Amino acid sequence: MTYCVAIRVDEGLVFASDSRTNAGADHISTYSKMFTFGCEGERAFVLLTAGNLATTQSVVATIKRDIRENAGVNLMTVASMTEAADYVGQMSTAQQQKHSTAVAGSSFDVSASFILGGQIAGRSHRVYMIYPEGNFIKATTENPYQQSGEIKYGKPILDRIITRATPLDEAALAALVSMDSTMRSNATVGPPIDVLIYQKDSFSMERHFILQTDDPYLLEIKSAWDEKIKEAFSELRRLTWNEPQHVSIDQ
Repeated sequence: MTYCVAIRVDEGLVFASDSRTNAGADHISTYSKMFTFGCEGERAFVLLTAGNLATTQSVVATIKRDIRENAGVNLMTVASMTEAADYVGQMSTAQQQKHSTAVAGSSFDVSASFILGGQIAGRSHRVYMIYPEGNFIKATTENPYQQSGEIKYGKPILDRIITRATPLDEAALAALVSMDSTMRSNATVGPPIDVLIYQKDSFSMERHFILQTDDPYLLEIKSAWDEKIKEAFSELRRLTWNEPQHVSIDQ
């Protein structure tokens, strides 16, 4: 399983993804699900992948090839983030069709989804969720983040903390707590954890961190979050009620 999250706030973007790939109890491997593309001072893109590994790897390889060979449409030539999302969506559906044909007649799931975020010079920073069908939606003021994969465990902290005005570093912390909550409840999601913090208009992706299982900061967050949740729970007022009345019913 996978967990990826991208957050859009006024100051910029935050991306986080795990690296665990599970093909059964005896086949657990690690592959990065975060990929970056860009041109200094002009454009920056971050792509998070979820779903069938063969499909996602083919999509990423094709994106790289199109850039390398200067294809007519590629991430270095699109004029907007919407065009970039449409390009990735079309690439995804084409690769899914290719792989589904190769395994025709089987129940093998070749579907994949992507989260694309970034910025093109002169335009606003954006985040898009791209579905297996190739269609997409963007993060908005009302819904400032997008998730893919095992989303349910990490959603509550994002709903409680993230707003358009959340400082960028706090958004990054919320993303890591969201990831920790997911790892705690689902063993198929795990380190290394990729985290990338993008300051709007910087076109720099240098704030990219890879946190291993024993990373001191990751362990600190896990320990502190566990302790604070237990502390908050212990301070909640307990439910009180009256003993039920015994009522006799005449036969």
